Amino acid sequence: MKTAFLKRALPVLAITLILTSLGVFSLSCADDQTETTKLTVAVTILPQASFVKAVGGDKVETVVMVPPGADPHTYEVTPRQMTQLADAQIYAKVGSPIEFELAWLDKLLAVNQDMLVVDCSEGLGLIESQDPDEPGMDPHIWLSVRNAKVMVQNICDGLIQIDPDNRDYYEANCSAYLDQLTELDTDISQSLSGVENRSFIVFHPAFGYFARDYNLTQIGVEQEGKEPNADYLIRLIEEAKANNIHVIFISPEFNTKSAEVIADEIDGQVVIIDPLAEDYISNMLNIAAALKAAMH
Repeated sequence: MKTAFLKRALPVLAITLILTSLGVFSLSCADDQTETTKLTVAVTILPQASFVKAVGGDKVETVVMVPPGADPHTYEVTPRQMTQLADAQIYAKVGSPIEFELAWLDKLLAVNQDMLVVDCSEGLGLIESQDPDEPGMDPHIWLSVRNAKVMVQNICDGLIQIDPDNRDYYEANCSAYLDQLTELDTDISQSLSGVENRSFIVFHPAFGYFARDYNLTQIGVEQEGKEPNADYLIRLIEEAKANNIHVIFISPEFNTKSAEVIADEIDGQVVIIDPLAEDYISNMLNIAAALKAAMH
């Protein structure tokens, strides 16, 4: 009896195990497919990654070419980044004459010629650069919240072009984020409206668009991308005293030596503000707060 039962039961058990295994395998494949349905969007700088994540949500992953703490003027792409780029469906370029893209963009696009290239600067009016090392148009377009809104819309349009089935999802996220940026612009404008001293000194003049939006005057320390000479330092110190400036702003990737010399002479301090932080809204609020505190 037992032997007969086992003979009948074993094939059933074997089939059950096979079906179970196939089921697990199918689920595993489904999970893999779910993971691979995410769009890979490559961007040049971290603030763009913030924009892509805001619009793309859980349907995208980002690859950032210039990592945290790196200088877009000098950074060189790694082999690992080149490999990541080969799997991207979109490259969202800043589109302004940012040094990194001038040096690297053609090489990056050659790695993956199937990528859709989204120009984040499309529709923007650029202003003249105040940096002698970057003649022509100012590349730092993302440091205007008003510009950022256009950049976000351009990214949204690119995502829809590649993934039209999720148009409603991207448009809803984009609309919500644009509302946040409108509120951010209003908050910064109100925060800085009552500031009497409208001038500020910054080592690398990256805040021209920010200054334009809020009626401020940016004074740069750098000379042709280098430490300033003695004569220029003296002029900066005199200008700082004349404008009652007591704070020198500097980005984290730059040497603080010259800024500290000026700060010592004007009985001031050096304050770090980051034009490339990823959390865009939080960072712009921090920049505005630092400027307001310095100009009071």
